[in-house]
Amino acid sequence: MKLAVRLVDIAARGVLLHQQDAKSLGVFPGDRVEITNPSTGISIADYVETTSSLIKQGKLGIYHQSNEQLQVSDGQSLEVRVADRPVSLDYIRKKMDGDRLSREEIRMIVSDIVHDNLSPSEITAFVISSYINNLDIDEIEYLTRSMVETGDRLEFHTGPIVDKHSIGGVPGNKITFLVVPIIAAAGLLIPKTSSRAITGAGGTADLMEVLAPVEFSAVEVQQMTQKVGGVIVWGGATNIAPADDKIILQEYPFKIDQIGQMIASVMAKKFAVGAHVVAIDIPVGKYCKVHSIPEGQKLAQTFIEIGGRLGMRVECALTYGDAPVGRAIGPALEVKEALAILEGAASPNSLIEKSTVIAGIAFELAGKANRGEGMALALEILASGKALKKMKEIIAIQGGNPEITSDMVKPGEFSHVVKADRDGYVVEMNNRSLISIARTAGAPNDHGAGLYIHAKPGTHLSRGDPIFTLYAERKWRLEKALEIARTLRPIMVEGMLIDRVPNHQEWIPSRPQSNGVE
Repeated sequence: MKLAVRLVDIAARGVLLHQQDAKSLGVFPGDRVEITNPSTGISIADYVETTSSLIKQGKLGIYHQSNEQLQVSDGQSLEVRVADRPVSLDYIRKKMDGDRLSREEIRMIVSDIVHDNLSPSEITAFVISSYINNLDIDEIEYLTRSMVETGDRLEFHTGPIVDKHSIGGVPGNKITFLVVPIIAAAGLLIPKTSSRAITGAGGTADLMEVLAPVEFSAVEVQQMTQKVGGVIVWGGATNIAPADDKIILQEYPFKIDQIGQMIASVMAKKFAVGAHVVAIDIPVGKYCKVHSIPEGQKLAQTFIEIGGRLGMRVECALTYGDAPVGRAIGPALEVKEALAILEGAASPNSLIEKSTVIAGIAFELAGKANRGEGMALALEILASGKALKKMKEIIAIQGGNPEITSDMVKPGEFSHVVKADRDGYVVEMNNRSLISIARTAGAPNDHGAGLYIHAKPGTHLSRGDPIFTLYAERKWRLEKALEIARTLRPIMVEGMLIDRVPNHQEWIPSRPQSNGVE
């Protein structure tokens, strides 16, 4: 069938057919058609959407991403015919049925994801099938290798190359901003590619954007790392493990992070940047992705085994996850807190301790320190000011202002202090609720949005004392976040008396027994 082009300004891949033309071709929404540009001979297969009104019969709507390949113009005549469905759909169906996938089958799925041969709904089917029918250790390895093989890789001629990762789930976990400059200041290379927030109030890439650009090619990342020792960039712009970001995009609406895919995602990016040693932070807590120490130990062993299969030395740290790391949640607030520590602030201790523990593990794996002495080396580098100097170099090479200080980083202009309504102690913090409030306030897209916690577990408060301050860049977002905070009550303040259970039994005086004398 010959159809005339109508370019559609949608930044995606796909084609739009009038319902009558689709019926004539015998295709339905989600089916494929092969489109040929007769003037160039270029052909692509693309998935179909249909309409009864957006385009006229005899027209073919071409989305922007599809036209990057076809290079056609409005009105041009194209040949359109039915195309075969990708064989990878059969493999996804196989996983949906609970069967194990081979290396070649997973490689085909990943290749089709990278080359946009699968629609968003079809990628979602793979995500959900892997969520319901967990990937085994071999499938995780196959997925990891396939992600690396279908993207760019970094190649350094010196080593060891160091990397770190936190599996997330804890608000305020800004340790990358201390770990990377500490490690780079010790003379090691750490090309840190990071993600944006999926369910949190700010991914590392979102935070780094407060200080400098984060979107660079793999070649640029390699060159910058060689010059200053480290970078903090967004992995989605590098074409390193490109399938990962497409998978994450489909995970987002469900707020899921399937363990097998998460391990493959982490390890693929470490493998692709040429890491020799990797320190992984696994927070454990009631509201974390990992709820118990045995569960964390099992996950750690899987990371270590996959690392061994890929030739990387991996060590994991199970860390406390029942409270935020530090006191700040949200991009600008977290960056301000991290810079203050680099500048010499002695608190919050939770951020300093966790950062230097992870950096210390990396030092020991890399041979920079003996077993048990890595944290001391990290603390020494932090206290000396070398880490601050290195962070300024990283900011500068990524195009930011190296003279920025913590005082120059400002939160949103609208704020509200939430105060204790009773005397008592902070007995619990709900991390998920804290994240929900920060996101409602606008984080991470609004860099100034978030909250600053004044009282953490164990703190005694009097009525009227501040619990946390909420920030937003827009007044209506602040008001909405306050409504959510009143509903969720993310920080519980109680006295030593939790509840009083009264005795409601009616007391009736006993009558004296009669001795028969009236």
